[in-house]
Amino acid sequence: MKRVYMAETYGAPSGDLATHGIECVGNIHWNLSATELVDLAVERKEGVFSAHKALVTETGERTGRSPNDKFIVYEPTTAEDVNWGDVNISTDEEVFNKMRSKVLHYLSQQEDLFVQDLYCGADFSEALPIRVITQNAWHNAFARNMFIRPDQERLAQHSPEFTVFHAPHFEADSQEEGLNSQCFVIVNYQAKQVIIGGTRYAGEIKKSIFSVMNLILPKKGILPMHCSANTNGENTAVFFGLSGTGKTTLSADPNRALIGDDEHGWGANGVFNFEGGCYAKLIDLSEEDEPAIFATTRKYGAVLENIVMDKDGIPDFHDTSKTQNTRGSYPIEFIENRTHDSKG
Repeated sequence: MKRVYMAETYGAPSGDLATHGIECVGNIHWNLSATELVDLAVERKEGVFSAHKALVTETGERTGRSPNDKFIVYEPTTAEDVNWGDVNISTDEEVFNKMRSKVLHYLSQQEDLFVQDLYCGADFSEALPIRVITQNAWHNAFARNMFIRPDQERLAQHSPEFTVFHAPHFEADSQEEGLNSQCFVIVNYQAKQVIIGGTRYAGEIKKSIFSVMNLILPKKGILPMHCSANTNGENTAVFFGLSGTGKTTLSADPNRALIGDDEHGWGANGVFNFEGGCYAKLIDLSEEDEPAIFATTRKYGAVLENIVMDKDGIPDFHDTSKTQNTRGSYPIEFIENRTHDSKG
């Protein structure tokens, strides 16, 4: 039986979900602030507040990215541009279209949907306008923290070039649908869409768009980099490394201004951050060793994944009983010592 809700629209609409094939029966929340979203997340029992009113949430079974469940659609416009193999795993358009249809139907039936119109890239001459559509308020807060938040003028002109459909509670039938598990992240460069299902780990959202930037920027003479970066105003330093190797920690230097902690482009105009926030590993975080990052975990609007709290709501960053990959998402403005434009 089809569920029927009294549908309402909240926030500042900057588009129409029907253009994406989503026929909403419920409420649509457009471009809400991170604080509005974390309040809704607690109200909807997606998480709880810490003693300092950071949102604390859990991602369930999957506490990190699922590389074996990430696929790129093999299609003629980009087939020669992708280094296919164990990292860039191909799937076909039939699988993508089938899964997209199921995800869109699933999202259409939700009581609430949350939409953010954002940008990837602090250099607006090269920025990618994106739309992130989620079923959970907390994932929408994560997206708003992590990408570039447009001002009202840019929001009014926003037209998404890539759209992320995020349905973490929808699980695939892997045998029937030709996938590896119930989890899937499928990027279709030609359709300019990403579909994500079966995983609540928020990092899949940001990394899927990073994959898009990895394809489009080299054609513009810009090197996309998995690195952190900071500057003293004259010289920019970049720190390369895999996830969890200390990029965020090294870039948070009290004597240098932070540009960004994870994803950057390097072109003719210098280095620029792709993101509008940071996604820090929190394992063994201490105020003494990393005061700037520690302070962000005590701010309203921060999102903390898979951390353990004591009875008073104080996070214990040394407790890894849920995962060693505990994470904190926060807007870059939470770091006082930063560049004003995320460039160097």
